[in-house]
Amino acid sequence: MADAPLFDRLCLLGVGLIGSSIARAAKARGDIARTVVAHAKTPATLERVRELGIVDVVEPDAAKAVQGADCVIFCVPVGAYAEVGAVVAPHLKPGAIVTDVGSTKGSVVRDLSPLLPAGVHLVPAHPMAGTEHSGPDAGFAELFEGRYCIVTPLPDSDPAAVEKVREFWRRCGSMIETLDPATHDKVVAIVSHLPHLIAFTICSTADDLAEETKEAVLKFAASGFRDFTRIAASDPTMWRDVFLNNREALLEMLARFTEDAHALGRAVRWGQAEYIEDRIRRGRKIRRGLIERKQA
Repeated sequence: MADAPLFDRLCLLGVGLIGSSIARAAKARGDIARTVVAHAKTPATLERVRELGIVDVVEPDAAKAVQGADCVIFCVPVGAYAEVGAVVAPHLKPGAIVTDVGSTKGSVVRDLSPLLPAGVHLVPAHPMAGTEHSGPDAGFAELFEGRYCIVTPLPDSDPAAVEKVREFWRRCGSMIETLDPATHDKVVAIVSHLPHLIAFTICSTADDLAEETKEAVLKFAASGFRDFTRIAASDPTMWRDVFLNNREALLEMLARFTEDAHALGRAVRWGQAEYIEDRIRRGRKIRRGLIERKQA
């Protein structure tokens, strides 16, 4: 016998890759929510969500969308949380759970905590899943299967609300880990945000080359460069907000990377083969670790 739905009414604020994947997972499973409501900023997105038929209710008014919802998930870029939160906070029902899918967590606590009424439970979370594609057509129900979701409860978070958020992500197919927001932001700065910053930089460097050289770069791009271009195809608004809202941790990791890159550059300049081989072996070790954990 299937489990009863975890939520009676689930509201998605934003229906891009992550939001539309949650909607599809809820529809496919049947034990996540009885009713799924979706709100998006643009009429074109709302119309496309209607055409796809992936939610039960499409609501253009954010305040109306959250009314009566026992769980509200922020799926908009993290830079928009404060603005959207100010609109919806007065309309949240007592006991509602507010969670999110953002790639930064300190900013979520900063922007949403002061806005939420007493009795509404904030439980930030971050599914470590995604692609370079965006929009409601990009989502798929299996996106979260076998991927980690990091839940970052606050010291005073309601334990029952935290467990509901954890169970929600379990039902989406995720493996669950718990971190405090500051630790989360430092970890994702190195495993996610810095790689994106590097990919955007390498591709902009290639774009700045003289026209004849740039054409050769595109024509003969090797797999390493192609991997960077896949990452660099990610949504500009989302990543702008991520960089700005995880500034301190990202700049710390960038400084460490810059020092290491200079050290490797010196080794290349002075022919220090042993140092170069050690860096390559360490990279291979990280890759093996990912494969062993089925995260490759």
